[in-house]
Amino acid sequence: MTIFQAGLFEGQVAVVTGGGTGIGFATASELVTLGADVAICGRRPEPLAEAAEALRGLREGARVHQAPMDIRDYEAVEGWVDGTLEALGKIDILINNAGGQFPTTAQHLSPRGFEAVVRNNLQGTWNVTHAVANKAFLPQKRGRIVNVIAQIARGFPGMVHTGAARAGVENMTKSLAVEWSQFGVRVNAVAPGVIRTSGTKQYPPQLLEDAKKANLVKRLGVAEEVAHLIVYLCSAQADFITGQTFYIDGGASLWGDQWPVPDEVPQYPPYPDEA
Repeated sequence: MTIFQAGLFEGQVAVVTGGGTGIGFATASELVTLGADVAICGRRPEPLAEAAEALRGLREGARVHQAPMDIRDYEAVEGWVDGTLEALGKIDILINNAGGQFPTTAQHLSPRGFEAVVRNNLQGTWNVTHAVANKAFLPQKRGRIVNVIAQIARGFPGMVHTGAARAGVENMTKSLAVEWSQFGVRVNAVAPGVIRTSGTKQYPPQLLEDAKKANLVKRLGVAEEVAHLIVYLCSAQADFITGQTFYIDGGASLWGDQWPVPDEVPQYPPYPDEA
């Protein structure tokens, strides 16, 4: 169910990285329902193909471009953006949703694990943003960027690698909002708390229970709730908003009862690129 007017994005093209699952798929679904054509990417071709088929079924005539792509590889990103422009003709919206991390304590985090997450969440976001801006937004003097980061207002214990990377993206959001305002580009960020998606299945159950207790609503968010906020920031109705970060975390960033610090933290499986 959408809360927006039908046809809100008719004639527009949106790029959603990590669009095959979770928040990315929920956002792409809402945009397609509201009239947009979309391009989605991800590293795994199978869920990407399934997502593209599902998106095409949401609206008659919807154009969906999909291809696997690693956002950490700038040449691959450039090729994917070129393919999107060839397939769909233009790009009006970029949603940087792709990323990944794993829960671990800082003392047990290897240099390789830290680097893998920073490359994915910070460098990868920059790669896509730079390519889309230079190939589409800056020449046409318009565009909207929404960066999906994380609730990092009071630090991110147990996730120091992604906390550092997401803080970098938040500052990038502010810097680009200033630099690219002359080109009519609006840049904002959305910072979800713990959202129940396929990605949270890797987290220990106790971590998810602690996350519920650490916000005022006392539940986890769902992908569709985050998608509503992203879609609003992509719309013309949000034209006076740029350089901002919007928290959608059930009030966790305000609440003093932060996640408990255990005496001993268990070890978690390594990140795929660390194994």
